[in-house]
Amino acid sequence: MTNLIKRLAPVLLMGLVVFVISACSNGNESNEANSEKEKEATTWEKIQDEGKLVVATSGTLYPTSYYEEGSDEVTGYEVEVVREMAKRLDLDVEFEEMGFDGMLTSINSDKVDLAANDITSTEERKEKFTFSEPVKYSYGTAIVRKDDLSGIESLDDLEGKIAAGASTTVYMKVAREHGAEEKIYDNATNEQYLRDVSNGRTDIILNDYYLQTLALAAFPDLNITIHPDIEYYPNNQHIVMKKGSGELETKVNETLKEMKEDGTMKELSEKFFNGADVSVKPDLDIEE
Repeated sequence: MTNLIKRLAPVLLMGLVVFVISACSNGNESNEANSEKEKEATTWEKIQDEGKLVVATSGTLYPTSYYEEGSDEVTGYEVEVVREMAKRLDLDVEFEEMGFDGMLTSINSDKVDLAANDITSTEERKEKFTFSEPVKYSYGTAIVRKDDLSGIESLDDLEGKIAAGASTTVYMKVAREHGAEEKIYDNATNEQYLRDVSNGRTDIILNDYYLQTLALAAFPDLNITIHPDIEYYPNNQHIVMKKGSGELETKVNETLKEMKEDGTMKELSEKFFNGADVSVKPDLDIEE
């Protein structure tokens, strides 16, 4: 019996090692899965514990995020969408103002919970961030000088022209792809962008149709217009969250759907976009 045990000992030992390794492996996989679930839960639970959402926005993008004259409180379409959403989630909201290029960085570094600033979803961004249900549907247009259309007939004429904007927007990417020289602004006001086109410091601003029309109406004396022949890039705008936001994503989307269904989104849109409902897709045939 003793000899049998001695002969079987190496086999038993090997089996024990395999069992331990297997147990550790399964334990690690289980721990990783649990860690991911805890991470997702923690985002929402942390927000609930603190009782507020921290939201990145610019405060300079009319009518999405701006200050009315004489007011010290930021407002705008997406600002008010977020305020109403937070109210329905029984949360306060704190806005952190910054340039567009810093918003997505702030999400990934956990400085803010959300970003709301007319942010377009792209395939590249979807790999890095979570996007809510669309809060706005639009397409791209171009502001140019009124007297000569800045010498531009189509996007193919941007070679050598100066395009104004923020470096990481989808519109600056379009300008870059068509050979334009970039003039980068850091959280500048609409007036600065528009005056620079009017006086020839820059040639074109590629941006969202609804934002362009309202910006134009705000400065009727400037030598600027929306190009009559440039319509492109149908797109959606969203509230942005960190990848893997778990229950936060669910809560945000459920609330936005509710706001669309009960007409709140339409009401806010018409207030800030001169009667237009940006929460529905425009019935236009626009080139991708």
